[in-house]
Amino acid sequence: MRRVVLVGRGELGEWRDAARALAAAGIVPDDIDWREKSAEADLSFQRDAMPPAPAASRKPMTVPPAFIELAETVLCHSDPARFALLYRLLWRLQLDRQLLEVTSDEDVVRTRLMAKNVHRDAHKMTAFVRFKEVGAVSAGRRKFIAWFEPDHHIIRRTAPFFQRRFTDMDWLIATPKGSAAWDGERLTFSDEPCEKLNLTDVTDELWRTYYASIFNPARVKLKAMQAEMPKKYWKNLPEADLIPGLIASAESKVREMAAREATRSLPFHDRLQQAARNLPTEPEAPAGTLDALRAEAAVCTRCPLHAKATQTVFGEGPRDAAVMFVGEQPGDQEDIAGRPFVGPAGRLFDQVMAEAGIDRSMVYVTNSVKHFKYEPRGKRRIHQKPTIGEVKHCRWWLDLELALVEPKLIVAMGATALAALTDVKGRLQDVRGKAMAIEGGRTLFVTVHPSYLLRIPDERLKAEEMARFRQDMLEIQRLMTSAG
Repeated sequence: MRRVVLVGRGELGEWRDAARALAAAGIVPDDIDWREKSAEADLSFQRDAMPPAPAASRKPMTVPPAFIELAETVLCHSDPARFALLYRLLWRLQLDRQLLEVTSDEDVVRTRLMAKNVHRDAHKMTAFVRFKEVGAVSAGRRKFIAWFEPDHHIIRRTAPFFQRRFTDMDWLIATPKGSAAWDGERLTFSDEPCEKLNLTDVTDELWRTYYASIFNPARVKLKAMQAEMPKKYWKNLPEADLIPGLIASAESKVREMAAREATRSLPFHDRLQQAARNLPTEPEAPAGTLDALRAEAAVCTRCPLHAKATQTVFGEGPRDAAVMFVGEQPGDQEDIAGRPFVGPAGRLFDQVMAEAGIDRSMVYVTNSVKHFKYEPRGKRRIHQKPTIGEVKHCRWWLDLELALVEPKLIVAMGATALAALTDVKGRLQDVRGKAMAIEGGRTLFVTVHPSYLLRIPDERLKAEEMARFRQDMLEIQRLMTSAG
């Protein structure tokens, strides 16, 4: 049994030199006793001064690049078994070049778990190092010291992160496993273990203020929080002394937040309250005009959709427009702007109309439903299809728009618009592209909503549907000409 003692501070070169010599001599993994110097009680053990003589018949061992990258990481692990594990993988890779891709292999699993632990430890170091200012070194430069307690030998692999981030100051990061220092010109390392320094500075209070301000009592999950910020790091973080109190008061703070939310007006309610208080607004529009109808719809509460919407999005266009386009409902951007068809679907709508020779300023554009229906997901508001009941409630406004504008041609874009305008049941595709006579001596033409085109994932199908939509617009332009 050949004993090999390494310093073991995460240096690839140290292990690689020993492994090359042993492999060249044909020494199998089971005949090597790998040791770590730092773990030896008797430091008289040294790596063999003379490497074993290479066997003349043996070819040099080769490994895939992925093994080198993996070994660089695993050698930073604190488990003394890492040397033997890597050498065994080195030996086995000569027989199976794809070994590292075998996710069920015990050695591969153990090696990748070690690498994962090292990456996690390095990530924690970048997140939880807190520098303390200890004075000025020279004009324009300040000196800082930080203390960290890593699980593995990660100082050398993680220190360059701090060099890039804090290049304009001198600093020292001390740990029980060595230290790293930057003086503005050189990054240096020491393997000598350091003793903890109990330092404080004015930034400690800033850290506490910052942490208290971002702490969300409604999202407290103790297991997840302790997984991300394990308790072992708390003693070295100035903000950590706030955590027990913040957790203890989380439940009562959530109740307070719920009580405040219950009394807070939703966006649309603010407008209703303003109208109720008769605050100064725009001059009242003459009765029987689109402006008067728009002002009346601005405070509509006929269905629950008004409660969460920013505002009513009424139709727009000339009072005497010969053509009225009817969509489904406003989207996110329309809800904010207060105008129909100004989002992605609206821009596509404008583009295809222009290609067909239709001037948007000459047509009336509106929606079956006047309020944005959505489901909040984080910071996004995801469109939700209105129900038949919501469409029927909003039919009141659509009927009034039709009565005032009196268009000769109505274009229903999508199934919701078709349902709002007629009693036609069945598939939209069965009536798409057809001109139908409806009550009042008007003509109804049915096509798809432009948002449908934006959602088609298959590029070939999207191109076909776009071409068909353009053809529908050309037919609408022809009908407009004949109606005029």
